[in-house]
Amino acid sequence: MTMDKTFDPKRIEAHWCEVWEKNGYYTPETVAKLRGVDRASLTPYCIMIPPPNVTGTLHMGHAFQHAVMDALTRYHRMRGFDTLWLPGTDHAGIATQMVVERQLAAQGIKRTDLGREKFLEKVWEWKEYSGNTITMQMRRMGNSVDWTRERFTMDEQLSRAVTEEFVRLYEQGLIYRGKRLVNWDPVLLTAISDLEVESREEKGKLWYFRYPLADGSGHLTVATTRPETMLGDTAVAVHPEDARYRHLIGKAVRLPLCDREIPIIGDDYVDREFGTGVVKITPAHDFNDYAVAARHGLPLINVFTPTAHINDAAPPAYRGLDRFDARTRVVEDMTRLGLVEKIEEHTLKVPRGDRTGVVIEPYLTDQWFVNMKGLAKQALDAAHSGRMRFVPENWINTYRQWLDNIQDWCISRNLWWGHRIPAWYDEAGNVYVGRSEAEVRTNPKYAGQLRPDTPLRQDEDTFDTWFSSALWPFSTLGWPEQTEDLKRWYPTSVLVTGFDIIFFWVARMAMMGLHFMGEVPFREVYITGLVRDAEGNKMSKSKGNILDPLDLVDGIGLEDLVAKRTTGLMQPQMAAKIEQATRRQFPNGIEPVGVDALRFTFLALASTGRDIRFDASRAAGYRNFCNKIWNAARFVLMNTEGQDCGRDAALPCELSVADRWIVSRLQKVEAEVAEHFKTYRFDLLAQTLYQFVWNEFCDWYLELSKPALQHGSAAAQRGTRRTLVRVLETTLRLLHPLMPFITEEIWQRVAPLAGKAGPSIMLQPYPQPEPDRIDEAAEADIDWLKRFILAVRQIRGEMDIAPGKTLPLLLQDADASDRERVARLLPSIQFLARVEAPRVLAAGEAAPQSATALVGTMRLLVPMAGLIDKQAELARLSKQIAKLESELAKTTARVENPNFAKAPEHVQQQTRELAAKQRQDLDALRAQHARIAAL
Repeated sequence: MTMDKTFDPKRIEAHWCEVWEKNGYYTPETVAKLRGVDRASLTPYCIMIPPPNVTGTLHMGHAFQHAVMDALTRYHRMRGFDTLWLPGTDHAGIATQMVVERQLAAQGIKRTDLGREKFLEKVWEWKEYSGNTITMQMRRMGNSVDWTRERFTMDEQLSRAVTEEFVRLYEQGLIYRGKRLVNWDPVLLTAISDLEVESREEKGKLWYFRYPLADGSGHLTVATTRPETMLGDTAVAVHPEDARYRHLIGKAVRLPLCDREIPIIGDDYVDREFGTGVVKITPAHDFNDYAVAARHGLPLINVFTPTAHINDAAPPAYRGLDRFDARTRVVEDMTRLGLVEKIEEHTLKVPRGDRTGVVIEPYLTDQWFVNMKGLAKQALDAAHSGRMRFVPENWINTYRQWLDNIQDWCISRNLWWGHRIPAWYDEAGNVYVGRSEAEVRTNPKYAGQLRPDTPLRQDEDTFDTWFSSALWPFSTLGWPEQTEDLKRWYPTSVLVTGFDIIFFWVARMAMMGLHFMGEVPFREVYITGLVRDAEGNKMSKSKGNILDPLDLVDGIGLEDLVAKRTTGLMQPQMAAKIEQATRRQFPNGIEPVGVDALRFTFLALASTGRDIRFDASRAAGYRNFCNKIWNAARFVLMNTEGQDCGRDAALPCELSVADRWIVSRLQKVEAEVAEHFKTYRFDLLAQTLYQFVWNEFCDWYLELSKPALQHGSAAAQRGTRRTLVRVLETTLRLLHPLMPFITEEIWQRVAPLAGKAGPSIMLQPYPQPEPDRIDEAAEADIDWLKRFILAVRQIRGEMDIAPGKTLPLLLQDADASDRERVARLLPSIQFLARVEAPRVLAAGEAAPQSATALVGTMRLLVPMAGLIDKQAELARLSKQIAKLESELAKTTARVENPNFAKAPEHVQQQTRELAAKQRQDLDALRAQHARIAAL
């Protein structure tokens, strides 16, 4: 069956996605059955997908990481491992609840209007929509995950695992409930972790307030950036060695506006150089003050409500005020009392929630915490001992830094969406922990205090999302039950994730895996960079530089792309700016490149430890690579289908130097590929395969095969056909983990010619090098031949001689090796170089006026007589030189313009590179002019 003339990725992708999944090729049990092997004899290989949040759709970062994971999965599956890539999604508590609340807000509905049960129904509806969208995208990209094992963090089984995690940790004394200071988001009305707080430098003020001494002997001046919190002050502090205030330690001041006395204490925490060297201590609203209060036994007074309004613990005049309105009122009242000494402009770090952007409050509240010290030590030891290896290795420093400075983990979130905490309270506030209320009531531990008829209410809070995600490597395999999957694939082989969640996720999985399973959750952690736009900017909706991976795969028109990028933007100016940038960057929209080209682009850009600068034009370039492979396959099939391809060992089969060369090069490429997979150098992997396919196989070997195919003996033709189909078939298997669709489509046609059989390329063995097939002599021959051909082509280019014109050729200073190779490789020389049979000049023989090139010490001479019109050629070159001189002058003027330094850095770089290229081209043209003038 003849291949289509053009490569149509959309048709091919739709077909093979259905075939692969329908036949169960992603499922380990099916693969083993089809191969006829016992799974128990296979080495397990497992990757857990970092579960995307059900907050929308997959973005470029997901597509990049999925390309890496699928390449690893397909590679190991083909190598005969018992391979599992397990998919799933994360409920993403805060983020998903925010999405649904915004949707309801657009309809004028609050979640409190619906109540918890009805609101959660809405969230589950959204989860189904978002989860299905993500699944569709992953299927569209050809991700070979085992869909039969798909998981969601709030599935029944995974929810049971989270409950088990909490109960066990609680019973082991590692979880406790306490009133402590947390980061509080007054919009989300929940505690958030330190990692979800972004500290930004902002301009503010430093207020200097006078606090009168209680004995009336004077005052102390304190400096504060948050006047409203003074309503909760319980002390003022000075450094114990500060001579200015040492004599006041133990005395008291009268707190303005509150009419109560608070002590003056000495503590090393105080910076004598900041402000006046006297600080107010507000333990319920500052983390440092909280620590000071613990050392000195100070009371904690919380003056905020959950929405950051002033509560009833403050004087009546301020109750109910928003915190910033209260700030204004406090400053006004202190001014009226003559207690404001001065106000200074001040730059400070302001903590803001990474989701809401609102100022975060240190807030005193009852929450659930995990004691982290012992868990962190185990996780550190595992990394230091090499049981869990980071790639690149330097990321262990980031991992270590966080674990060395770890604080107890606040695992409760004051949300409705998520795993509800399995704790119950009686009317007296006593807490009872169990896997269910029924278990609590029958637990002998509670028999003395819990009567059968005691009313109980379950904790309203849910767990931090990362508390459930920390179990992902083993809860997905069936834990807490000891399932066959758990025994088979834990620990998993590698985690592929971004550096931005080493704190959030990697370390927590390590801690929980070691604690509950006694082993690390993964042997290796491959840390990827972030996907940025072509100019290095982070992709975000507000910048309008987001790219949807499927828009690159399938293409999108300009107007649709503009509409997609500006939808929902509230500010018309921003929308206009994004539209303008989009039209400038994609004047014709985005042309479709297909899945294979996009995946190959990601892998080619995956340089270890670096962020990816994604340029859509690079993907378009790899679409051309797909076309190159397709056209090469068509050439091979047109010359081999229905022909003798050397499968009958009884018939003579003669291999040319070119045949032996390409087979030899293939062995070395196979070895390089194996090393690059081992070291996670996907950029070098892609580069190696691209170079071999495009340059060596397509540009050289296919051309070198033509003399044998057209004029060789039957044995030579048979040998070349065999080499063509076998090398192509092997190359397709090499490429398959990176480019699954095009390789499967072509392999189905080529495999029978190469003597291969099977339902899918992904079930074939991955190529392994055979060192005994390396032929250094053939490689040396073809290296010489390539230099010979390129030398002739260089002369053609310099002299502007048509490629098809047959040239006379003289050889000067040719040694015995050169002469032997010319004689032996003459058919290839004449066919590829389009030259007459070369004549070797005798020693001392004068050469005619010729264009020359060197191959080693041998000079190639092309006599010019009758080949070119010297004067016409000099005129043509002079015209080109004048034009390029003018262009270079303009470029140089731009660079030397004083305003050039104000241009964006990438523009400056491009302009300097253009000037360098123009100088280089000008030098070449002048040299060529001089050569022809000398003829």
